[in-house]
Amino acid sequence: MRAMLEHVNVTVPRPEATAEMLGRLFGWRLRWQGAAIHGGRTVHVGTEDQYVALYSGPGAEAPRPPAQDSYRQVGGLNHIAVVVEDLGAIEAKVKAEGLKPEKHADYEPGRRFYFRDRDGIEYEVVSYA
Repeated sequence: MRAMLEHVNVTVPRPEATAEMLGRLFGWRLRWQGAAIHGGRTVHVGTEDQYVALYSGPGAEAPRPPAQDSYRQVGGLNHIAVVVEDLGAIEAKVKAEGLKPEKHADYEPGRRFYFRDRDGIEYEVVSYA
C-alpha cells in the first residue's frame, strides 16, 4: 500500500487572500471554503489530489514567534514545498507578488529556492526537470 500526502492545514489571518496568491503562483484552484472548527473559516486551495487548507479563527491575528524559531520549536511548520516544472517562471511570479526569492540552491536531484509570504509562511519551490 502506498501512502500519499493529501493536505496540510495552516492558520493564516486572511485565508481568501492567501488562497488567491497561491492560485496566481502555482495555478491552483479553490476546492472548498466554509465554516470550520472554533467558529473559524477554512479555504482549501490546490489540485485535484492535494491541497493546502488555510484556516482562520479566533486569535489568528495574534503575534507569532520569529520565523526562524520554527526550526527549533517541536511541531513548528518549517516550510511548505511545492514541485514545479519551470522554476524560473515561478520565481518571476513570486517577484511580481512583491515577495523575495532567496536561498537558491542546486542539489541532487534538482534546483530550488525559498520565499516567505506576507504572513511569514516559508515555501520551498523545487524543480526536478
